Amino acid sequence: MEYVRLGTSGLTVSRGCLGMMSYGDPASWAWVLGEEDAEPIVRRAVESGVTFFDSADMYSDGVSEVITGRLLGKLFARRDDYVLATKVYFPTGPGPNDKGLSRRHIMAAIDASLARLGVDHVDLYQIHRWDNETPIEETMHALDDVVASGKARYIGASSMFAWQFAKAQHVAEAHGWTRFVSMQNHYNLVYREEEREMIPLCLDQGVGLVPWSPLARGLLTGSRTRGGGRTTVRSGTDHIAESMYTDGDFDVVDAVRAVAAARDVPPAQVALAWLLTRSGVTAPIIGATKTKHLDDAIAAVRIRLSESEIGALEKPYRPHPVLGHH
Repeated sequence: MEYVRLGTSGLTVSRGCLGMMSYGDPASWAWVLGEEDAEPIVRRAVESGVTFFDSADMYSDGVSEVITGRLLGKLFARRDDYVLATKVYFPTGPGPNDKGLSRRHIMAAIDASLARLGVDHVDLYQIHRWDNETPIEETMHALDDVVASGKARYIGASSMFAWQFAKAQHVAEAHGWTRFVSMQNHYNLVYREEEREMIPLCLDQGVGLVPWSPLARGLLTGSRTRGGGRTTVRSGTDHIAESMYTDGDFDVVDAVRAVAAARDVPPAQVALAWLLTRSGVTAPIIGATKTKHLDDAIAAVRIRLSESEIGALEKPYRPHPVLGHH
């Protein structure tokens, strides 16, 4: 495993981040693993040198955070040996204040997350989406107070428009508040719209990228076929993916398969290796429900694609409407 700084911050993370959304309450989604089934995968990650783990308060209604805290507490000797991230924004209860990025919800949500995780702080506290109903000044001030209280070491953001991210950073800088050090955005070989605005902004501002859905919800690994075929449990129940990717994206999938076949490696390794070549990308968020998924992610760190291979992978790309901000 390789280790790098998260953007220009002082925080060092592994080049692969294990996404903990796959572990929680199996009743929430057919592909989600309970704690007993998740433990071998998380153990393999730890043994492979992964030190970066990402959860969110809304994953399996908080069960993901509970499992994350238990497993990391069991598998690491010290809290300081791993980097723990979680997120806030989506509803965590029935009330009108149980969601969003208001001061009230942020302050309640960080305490609830820490209790579920069984720790006194997270290393990276991220806003899961942009809140159109709360002034960004209120949100940034609250996040600064979370850091000042010692409950989070750094703050990060997730999918939004570049102008929104720039506004948030400006507000923080103007008031002397904590700025975002990371952007968890939707970015992969079949969705590269982030290259137009968000990624150049992050590069200019020294913000590290931790892309979600680096394998396009399995599309780049063969979980779907042209015409609507499904080959995995998750792809058979993932209706969100149906609205994000279409048959037009299979030209990119074919290119990935061709490069992978020439190297005699799984397509997932090639798709992840490409992402790791992109400027600013620190650590893709890897979702693993089998140890093989994790092994592919680890192997991808060592692959060095040639310029001709990169060109072949990028050539079939077609523009998309903005996806993933909601």
